[in-house]
Amino acid sequence: MKKSMSCLLLLLIIFFHLSIITLAADTITATQILRDNDTLISTGGTFALGFFTSGQNSTANRYLGIWYNNLSPRTVVWVANRDTPLTVPSTLTISSPGTLLLLNSSDALIWSTNTTGAKNPIAQLLDSGNLVVRDDADDSPSFLWQSFDYPSDTLLPGMKLGRNLVTGKDWYLSSWKNIDDPSIGPFTYWLDIRGYPQFWGSNASVPWFRSGPWNGQRFSGNPSLNRNSIYKFDFVLSEEEIYYSYQLLNKSVISRFIINANGYVQRWTWVEGRGWVLYLSGPVEKCDTYAVCGPNGNCDVNISPMCECLDKFVARNEREWSLGDASKGCVRRVELNCNDEDDGFYKYSGVKLPDTQNSWFNESMNLRECEGNCLNNCNCTAYATLNITGQGSGCLHWFGDLIDIKKFTENGQDVYIRVASSELTTAVTTTPVRRSKKKTGLVVGLTVVGLSLMCITTIFFFFCTRRSRSRMMRRHHHHKCPKHQKGKLLQVFSQFHSKGAQRKDVELFNFITIDNATSSFSERNKLGEGGFGTVYKGTLEDGQDIAVKRLSKESNQGVEEFKNEVLCIARLQHRNLVKLMGCCIEGEEKMLIYEYMSNTSLDSFIFDKTLGRELNWPKRFDIINGVARGLLYLHQDSRLRIIHRDLKASNVLLDANLNPKISDFGMARCFRGDETEANTKRVVGTYGYMSPEYAVDGIFSIKSDVFSFGVLVLEIVSGKRNRGFSHPDHSHNLLGHAWLLLYKEDKSTLELLEESVKGGSSSSSSCNLFEVDRAIHVALLCVQQHPDDRPNMSSVVLMLGSTAPLPFPKQPGFFTERNLAEGGNSTSSKLPAAAFNSNEYTITMLEPR
Repeated sequence: MKKSMSCLLLLLIIFFHLSIITLAADTITATQILRDNDTLISTGGTFALGFFTSGQNSTANRYLGIWYNNLSPRTVVWVANRDTPLTVPSTLTISSPGTLLLLNSSDALIWSTNTTGAKNPIAQLLDSGNLVVRDDADDSPSFLWQSFDYPSDTLLPGMKLGRNLVTGKDWYLSSWKNIDDPSIGPFTYWLDIRGYPQFWGSNASVPWFRSGPWNGQRFSGNPSLNRNSIYKFDFVLSEEEIYYSYQLLNKSVISRFIINANGYVQRWTWVEGRGWVLYLSGPVEKCDTYAVCGPNGNCDVNISPMCECLDKFVARNEREWSLGDASKGCVRRVELNCNDEDDGFYKYSGVKLPDTQNSWFNESMNLRECEGNCLNNCNCTAYATLNITGQGSGCLHWFGDLIDIKKFTENGQDVYIRVASSELTTAVTTTPVRRSKKKTGLVVGLTVVGLSLMCITTIFFFFCTRRSRSRMMRRHHHHKCPKHQKGKLLQVFSQFHSKGAQRKDVELFNFITIDNATSSFSERNKLGEGGFGTVYKGTLEDGQDIAVKRLSKESNQGVEEFKNEVLCIARLQHRNLVKLMGCCIEGEEKMLIYEYMSNTSLDSFIFDKTLGRELNWPKRFDIINGVARGLLYLHQDSRLRIIHRDLKASNVLLDANLNPKISDFGMARCFRGDETEANTKRVVGTYGYMSPEYAVDGIFSIKSDVFSFGVLVLEIVSGKRNRGFSHPDHSHNLLGHAWLLLYKEDKSTLELLEESVKGGSSSSSSCNLFEVDRAIHVALLCVQQHPDDRPNMSSVVLMLGSTAPLPFPKQPGFFTERNLAEGGNSTSSKLPAAAFNSNEYTITMLEPR
């Protein structure tokens, strides 16, 4: 009897283990376990989920993955534990809240999902190859988690490649390390949304090739991507998400898109009897390599050498170009004048459109409106049709140099590049384009020029009379300007007039208008104040809100900073820079009129416990990226290279949608050509944000702005000020604390993250820990002690938007903050020499703000 009972119990145990998989061949429930030798098969039999060995020997690593069920050899399309391989038998279970758990034989957690809240959770392998977690008690078709949201190296039909703009989730491909190692390799294929969207292939943080922007039919850099009988594809651009996807037209066809271990993106199709057959692959040729011919260069594999300057352009360095080094690219043969009469557009046909990472687009404009809009913007260097389907629609603008253009023999596009009008008279093979001059446009233009000249003339006489100690400039009388000042100011006047005064975005306001708009500068309209004076909110008669910076009569900074800001910011147009609408000068009044930012400055949010809760992580990360793009424009893509010199949280303003805009260009310096560095005896800026070489030696460059940006990023992440930061375990500032915490002590990123972002259901659910770690890592690269070690802003923007591995940051500058100055917020104090760290450094004359 006992023997019979033992046999029955043994049979029950065997039946229970068999039922784990056979009860539902495509599903795991909370009472079931997928063991090391078990397999889930999708309903249609197309895909399998289970454990597989990677490598040639029996002791090789084990992984949980998905592969085609009936194809040989095995083709894996998704791997769960890519960087945490198994060496012992393991199991996959799903817990009662709905979390998938991969455990080794010691029940140690190897990999898991982040799903919770399911009453009756199940994991199911769909016939699309998608492993999903859903609540079987919920009739909703939505999934709590899906493997399609976490691609490996393969894009299957129905998967998305792009970004969810609501959650901040990126869908991208990352290569295997090699054919036998599925751990994450150096190559990624990802969507860049910094301008008009385009896909990049990157090797670590270095861009290798790009797809070009979507034109309604294909990506402009992929002319072979045509409609076909195997699959259909689409590109979706909406307020919620941006992505590329494809669907097979015939379900009997098996096709997949991958990035291989060598970084090539490929489409493979299964042919019975032959196996996988290569359908498409890229990059194809040397001209597909990003920026191989430098700025304003054109790559054509049908000529030798393959690099040539665009028509109307010449090599920047003739000697290097003649030796085959085209990396420095080309420059215009005739400089632009930013004038309707002096500039026009030259049509280049059959090309891959330039890099769009700093572009602007409008989906409703026609081509003529696109041209006129570009011509009216001094910084716009080229334009093109956004969507080439049908009669064409939409508008795409470029700013600064044009990068990564390639000549195609077919399926290329047209781009219209700004050139001097004198260049349009030469007979060439492509088509010159001039803007038609309408009488009404001329009248408006003359009116704008007249107003701008009035503004500059007023500024001119103001500077003259101030230097000659006149107390008041009257409407019909002014004092004579000293000759040495007159020559200098005429030079400034001429410079501004030739570069920016004729543009319609500079307006002269009279004092009465601004006085009425601000209710006579009422205290209730005050937005803030600093060493320069006070900022007020105002409302013009047409209902438009404005911000008025009224410079203090007693300020020692006012005149030079006022002049500098007018000359500098009036020429700039970028979504992440505050817009200067005009100026007002009457008597001793000096005022700058800006667009109004309803959410004031960034510091009022990140350093305030209550307002800080309004900035969840996606919004903070958007602000970081926005400031980075604005700074990149100043350093690289504006007509002059501009170093801000006072980037800080209070100089980043937020609009109604909390979009960031860099402001306060009173301390900015402009450079021409290839200049990148200067020295000054008058160090201006804000302690806590100034780079070591600037504060100590008065040397400033684009890398000193990069340092300030790194400080700002750490403040946005942590909600704490760098200056005045304290910690019970050490005496370091925020920079030193972040470096020690993350790279010396190997602590969790969450320890640095602002508590309001970590806590709370709304915040925690949207906090992307990879992005947090990425932002901190990039910030620490920006604040390294030596300028040469810091990345430039183009690299910063790329690193923030990619998933490629980053270099290890060296020790930050000002690792341990000293007591630099008591009362460091004064506007004109001159400080004695001081030690900034363990070395014997002295500082030049400082004017902290």
